[in-house]
Amino acid sequence: MNSIKGKFALVTGGTQGLGAAIAKNFAENGAEGIITIGRKEEKGKEVAKKIHEETGCKVIFVKTDLPNVQECRNAVSVAKKNFGKLDVLVNAAGITDRGNIVNTSEELFDKMIGTNVKGPFFLIQETVKIMIDQGIQGSIINIGSVSALTGQPFISAYCTSKGALATLTRNTAFALLNNKIRVNQLNIGWMASDGEHEIQTKYHGAPEDWLKDAAKEQPFERLLDPNEVAKAVTFLASDDSGMMTGSVVNFDQSVWGGYPFSPPTPEGKISLD
Repeated sequence: MNSIKGKFALVTGGTQGLGAAIAKNFAENGAEGIITIGRKEEKGKEVAKKIHEETGCKVIFVKTDLPNVQECRNAVSVAKKNFGKLDVLVNAAGITDRGNIVNTSEELFDKMIGTNVKGPFFLIQETVKIMIDQGIQGSIINIGSVSALTGQPFISAYCTSKGALATLTRNTAFALLNNKIRVNQLNIGWMASDGEHEIQTKYHGAPEDWLKDAAKEQPFERLLDPNEVAKAVTFLASDDSGMMTGSVVNFDQSVWGGYPFSPPTPEGKISLD
């Protein structure tokens, strides 16, 4: 089940959290070669080396800043040079810096769109060129967010970027139907990742053990685990997911549109302060 034996993949955000978990799960399920990309070179190389030592899979880290189109193109070029092909692309990297509709700066907006939409767009473009040229019936998986459906006021640009990513997923899936290249997206909910810990302590003043109390308030009494999301991504990358394409699937412990008594409302007014 969920075997991707002999396949070659490129995974973004491979320095930590979900991206690293996906790369490891791919390696454990038979991937022959993986390119991981991210901004932190030392950490990225350490993770790549560890996965290789534990699984025997060839893993190469390529330092890449997603808003930089040339660096994205270079990452795909490295994959083609080393593997000769690409069967799978996973856009798992993303940023969730805070900012509402009033206080989000142009710089933050551009950074958000560059990382969460622009980078994935051009990685898909370069990957698809290889797949079409070689007749590969590949799989592309984008990691979105349930926040794309509306989301929280304090991450306005983030919600906007993930909504755009969902449209990119569906549009590309439709465009590539006759090429038999599948494109799907997982809209994940609140996840206990390395990045989330940094966000909670940096932006919300949460204590180091914030996860313990946060978990108690959830229906399943825990947050999503990167490893369980990685398993779902491996399913979408494998032949077990069949002809599934153009799907944007919510992977969360909430049911959107449902509420106990009355529709939810914001906690308060947006302030200019």
